[in-house]
Amino acid sequence: MNKLPQITVAFWIMKICATTLGETAGDLLSMTLDVGYAVSSAILLSFFFATLSVQLITKKFHPTIYWAVILATSTAGTTMSDYMDRTLGLGYATGSIILVSILIITLIIWKATEKSLSVTDIKSLRGEIFYWTAILFSNTLGTALGDFLADDSGLGFSGGAILIGSCLLLLIFAYRFTKISHIILFWVAFVLTRPFGATFGDLLTKPIAKGGLNFGTIGSSLILLGILIVLIIVSIIKLNSDRENQKKIIG
Repeated sequence: MNKLPQITVAFWIMKICATTLGETAGDLLSMTLDVGYAVSSAILLSFFFATLSVQLITKKFHPTIYWAVILATSTAGTTMSDYMDRTLGLGYATGSIILVSILIITLIIWKATEKSLSVTDIKSLRGEIFYWTAILFSNTLGTALGDFLADDSGLGFSGGAILIGSCLLLLIFAYRFTKISHIILFWVAFVLTRPFGATFGDLLTKPIAKGGLNFGTIGSSLILLGILIVLIIVSIIKLNSDRENQKKIIG
């Protein structure tokens, strides 16, 4: 059975919540708790591999497991990007270029080996591994790109969020009114929702003097976690209802 969710409006809302939570939770561990980027990356990558292992051995789609892996890629991506850009001193622009290159190479190899970049019909283990690898690097890229827009571009947190939000609106227009491949649009949107979540996370956590709303990493993480849990519960209820209806039809 396919183990991936349907791509709906609810999917994108949950994805933005998860990536924004990943930004605030990653900053909570690395900066607020002063664990550091390197140690935080090691801890969160371990969490990613643990949740991914569970996802890979399951036989059907489980919303809780799936979104746990998404959240793990987001939190790990936040600290990995910060480690590259700040600890290693690469800077946001260089870090973004490196991560874009890695993501493109991942997608090219995936396409060459699996003959598809589908995100709704992945049934092979190899295809699923490519899928999660692309997601991990897209979320890591999103942090670097979001920080670049917020800090180096002069747009600020709100300006960066507005720019990315405008690009996402253009993607919606392209999806509805053009013949551009929906798979291509999905991956572009998946990459862009990460910096949108990153800049939105910065908007929530940073002090008012720096253009933020000053909720802090702890407060923002708790709020976003609550929203995500509610959405996951709703998706589980809907999924169970759909499966029961399918059984009745088959029966």
